[in-house]
Amino acid sequence: MKHKIFSKSEEQDVFTDLLFNALLGFAFMFAIAFMLINSSEETGNIRSKAEILISVQWPDDHPDDVDAIVEDPQGSLVWYHNRDSGLMHLDRDDRGNLADNLNINGEVVSNPINQETITVRGLQSGEYIINLLHYKSNFKEPLPVTVKVEKLNPSVELVYYGEHFLNGVGDEMTALRFYVDSQKNISDLNQIPKRLITKALGNK
Repeated sequence: MKHKIFSKSEEQDVFTDLLFNALLGFAFMFAIAFMLINSSEETGNIRSKAEILISVQWPDDHPDDVDAIVEDPQGSLVWYHNRDSGLMHLDRDDRGNLADNLNINGEVVSNPINQETITVRGLQSGEYIINLLHYKSNFKEPLPVTVKVEKLNPSVELVYYGEHFLNGVGDEMTALRFYVDSQKNISDLNQIPKRLITKALGNK
């Protein structure tokens, strides 16, 4: 058997062909991989979902501590000792003027706003109850507290806005009760009193 002897130019041509095919294969694999990777805009787009936003607010710079306690139709409670419960979450637990001053890079930054916020990520059929608890009191005068409830989907809708007055440590009051039907419609708003703190402490 005779072996073919390649000239120097032929050897260069073979090497060039191999190199070209290798580069072509690499480019093909790179193109496939690129198509399978999501764009940075899509991967960085985190959509937060909430159906109801509950805001409880009292005067700025006030030293008193007010807690919101919310019960869902399943009887689950969310409050400062239980920040996550079912589809509810306590986003902000405000303790009056405690920890309002923060030292950031040597500069003291103050947040005078007193506000607690609770989000309901999914609506269940049944009754929701929003209570206020005067956890810490520094004065004899009644403390004005506003409660705002907003339905966020499909567009922002004000469900309730009202002012209530708390009268010292341990004072608990029902700010709002409302019903949600199977179509996520809200109705039957009322303030029929129901204590929740005893149940909350029992589940602590």
